[in-house]
Amino acid sequence: MSSRRRLSISILLVGVLVVGSGILSNKSSKSHKSLKTFNNQTLNWKNCYDGFECSTFEVPVDYRNIDSRTFTLQVLRHSAQRQENRLGTIIVNPGGPGGSATDYAYNAQSIVSNELNQRYDIVGFDPRGIKGSEPIRCLSNSDEDAFLEAGAFGGGKEEIENLVSISKDFADKCADAAGDRLGHYSTLETAKDLEILRNLLREEKLNFLGKSYGTYLGTVYAALYPNSVGKMVLDGAVAPNLSLRDQELAQAVGFNTALNNYLASEKKFSIEDIKKLLARASIKPLQTKNHRATTQSLIITALAASLYNSKTGWKDLTRALNYAINFEDPTGLLKLADGYNSRDLSGNFYNNQNDISIMITCLDWPEKRTLQEMANDQIEFAQKSPIFGPYLGYAGLVCKYWKADALLPTVELANIRTSPILVIGVTQDPATPYDWALTLAKSFKNARLITLEGEGHTGHNRGNKCVDRAVDSYFLTGKLPPLGLICAQSGN
Repeated sequence: MSSRRRLSISILLVGVLVVGSGILSNKSSKSHKSLKTFNNQTLNWKNCYDGFECSTFEVPVDYRNIDSRTFTLQVLRHSAQRQENRLGTIIVNPGGPGGSATDYAYNAQSIVSNELNQRYDIVGFDPRGIKGSEPIRCLSNSDEDAFLEAGAFGGGKEEIENLVSISKDFADKCADAAGDRLGHYSTLETAKDLEILRNLLREEKLNFLGKSYGTYLGTVYAALYPNSVGKMVLDGAVAPNLSLRDQELAQAVGFNTALNNYLASEKKFSIEDIKKLLARASIKPLQTKNHRATTQSLIITALAASLYNSKTGWKDLTRALNYAINFEDPTGLLKLADGYNSRDLSGNFYNNQNDISIMITCLDWPEKRTLQEMANDQIEFAQKSPIFGPYLGYAGLVCKYWKADALLPTVELANIRTSPILVIGVTQDPATPYDWALTLAKSFKNARLITLEGEGHTGHNRGNKCVDRAVDSYFLTGKLPPLGLICAQSGN
């Protein structure tokens, strides 16, 4: 997991049911010669999955040079249960980059309240390259394993050379797999695809619920189309103007803080136990009965995965650490890591999120540092985050060797003037630090911040009545929560 970007801005979709990738196809043979023709498509909705509707729509590969090349994107809708009192559509995105929004919308009845399901259609579309929307995979299963297991925690010459080699190989294989589309999986283009979908849904304004990375998608959309924003909730905020390096450092500190909070709360293990486990992994990793080694990177992945949700993840981590430390059985740690990496027991990866997340990240946040600068930064990373810092210091390495130019927003992601929106931040969020929520709220001229005191990633729909009522009231009536609303973990 050495070079993966997804850790820092993803949302872990625990308990979300998934749907098949090949839902329907109504791909048109029509040649699109202008943006107008893309906006004049018709969504051919068909019943799917017992109570849902599915369709596809086309978008240009390159908005700067619209030609015959297109992506066909999958979209799924859960219709409002009270159509006579329908308020419109909420388009949802679960984060990632690389999370399937059709899967997320398929879980409409569990991701938003019954009241919102009664009054809104819940719609999700898989962005270009993801699941149902022409998914792309760069690595074989064995290559994926090698990539996710590698690391340069000690900073030794041989470790770094190996990591550079693996990163270059990843970049080369993605270039081969994507061809002339390699530079066209950016969030900027996905935001423009979102605008086409809004038009095809015949919605005057975009109502949007974005989690984690989905907040960055929402921010880019709002900056591009401020007059098209209706009601927007951005939960688990990404600070839109931080460099890749600064995002990784903030995230490393966030996870280290969360780990310390876990250790202090559970009182089962110490930070020294974690360090010893990682040190052993660098010399003689614990192995399963099938002789699968538990590398440092996989341990870090397991730790991070469990810290997204303090209610269930902490218990899972305690069990896994107990077996690993006291019985030399790494099965629980590997289960946590594999769940995060979308790997099954047979070694197959059941989605392409590991690959596409990096492809998107490298187009959104280029890595401009030299290898020496990255090595120098390791000192600060390790000082501020002894456990996660050494891992994340080289997290952007693949992007250094990316074979397509970054495609950055053409508008400033600051002073964005839209209708009132909501930003939600959790004070101890490990993946998207609370400071990012403060920063994102200030990036909009008319944003209202909701603060949830507590642990875990994102604040909405985690059982906190204070947060959930504020979100429901906003979507149902347009009413904004009080200025400076702070919700206690108890829900008050």
